[in-house]
Amino acid sequence: MKNTFRNLICLLALIMAFSCSNSSDDSPTSGPTELPDAIRASFEHTISPSDPFVLLLTNTTSYYLPYTGMWDYGNGTTAIANGTSVKEVRYDAAGRYTISLTVSSDGITNTMSKDIIVDENGICPNAVCGSTNATSLKDAATTFSVGMITRDSYINAGGKHTETLKAEFNNLTSEYQMKMEVMYPSEGNYDFSAGDVIVDFAQANDMDVHGHALIWHNATPSWVENFAGTDAEFETMVEDYITTTLEHYKGKVRSWDVVNEALEDGSGHPLRNSVFRQKMGDDYVKKCFQFARNADPDVILFYNDYNMASSPTKREAMFNLVDGLGDLIDGVGAQMHISYNGPSAANIQAVADGTVSRNLKLHFAELDIRANPEEDPNVSSLSTTRANAQKDKFKEVVQIYNAIPLDNKFALTTWGVRDNESWLLDFWGVPDWPLMFDENYNKKPAYTGFLEGLQ
Repeated sequence: MKNTFRNLICLLALIMAFSCSNSSDDSPTSGPTELPDAIRASFEHTISPSDPFVLLLTNTTSYYLPYTGMWDYGNGTTAIANGTSVKEVRYDAAGRYTISLTVSSDGITNTMSKDIIVDENGICPNAVCGSTNATSLKDAATTFSVGMITRDSYINAGGKHTETLKAEFNNLTSEYQMKMEVMYPSEGNYDFSAGDVIVDFAQANDMDVHGHALIWHNATPSWVENFAGTDAEFETMVEDYITTTLEHYKGKVRSWDVVNEALEDGSGHPLRNSVFRQKMGDDYVKKCFQFARNADPDVILFYNDYNMASSPTKREAMFNLVDGLGDLIDGVGAQMHISYNGPSAANIQAVADGTVSRNLKLHFAELDIRANPEEDPNVSSLSTTRANAQKDKFKEVVQIYNAIPLDNKFALTTWGVRDNESWLLDFWGVPDWPLMFDENYNKKPAYTGFLEGLQ
């Protein structure tokens, strides 16, 4: 019985095999003339973040059999593809170049070609020259200011830093030197010298200045933290400081962050228990805004804080604080210390929507976009893939900001010129490349992303 069953199974298998070999297809049965899964050449290219005349080429061909490959760079030179290793090719002369990758396996050959265009500024992104290479950020952003941070030492040193500031930006912010710790180092003694260098440079080059920041718990001088007088005397001292500072810069500084980062990150995001809250009460933020408004009725006043996009609960707490300030406040400063992979566009848009709905100005402040949020200490350079992802995030942020109503626009400020000067390097202790210029002041894909966000 078992043998009979086994014989039936074998007979059925033979019948099926015969049927498959005699299908209804009338084509010859001598076999295909090429592989059923033919090899296809594939490669990616991007402009070097450190040299706009250098193209980075990556062979992305994937095939299950061994294959050979050959590059034709379009400039009279060729090279072996060498698997997935990156090829760096320099194009010094302006013109159009056709780049080809030809791959072969088991007698099958396939070629992929792409064109690039080079002008006097380098390789044109997406083969589009002029608008993205020659236009400065400040000229392209016609409806809001493009801001950058600086220091008095950078200004005094001149060189590429000041050249870049003058070429690309029209709104300056002091990175640290217009805070209480620097401007009011000891009781009764003010020192505006560092801030004056920045303000004088801005005025000489037709730039606005955004003051940052009058009150910040992390920039409070020790004598204020250990104030020996009464609470009433403390409040009088704070009023004198705000008044003296705003009067000193009246007509020279367009706007101020009155209070910076007053909210905790914990549950409910209450006010930080800073010395200002301890001695002036829970309404100290409103008092400081009132002091500033009294000192300069024309200056634009902001409340500034971080994680507005990444934390909906903190965003809600911030707007509740802002709502309590009434007509003393003119705008919201939303710090944009973000990453290439977050927060989402929807959450960034929520910051814009909440500000616009309150008829306030919006400052996308402190923009930098981490390329290494995984905090990998072993990464040694900005990869092409990550540079392009960062570019897309810059574009996304600018698109969202550029779409808000004109009356709500103020400025979009990037927190640093060059990657190697970013505060993030020390803060996180890992390599990163979060800005629009590399350490040699060369424009990165992120720069192009900013411009594309305006289109």
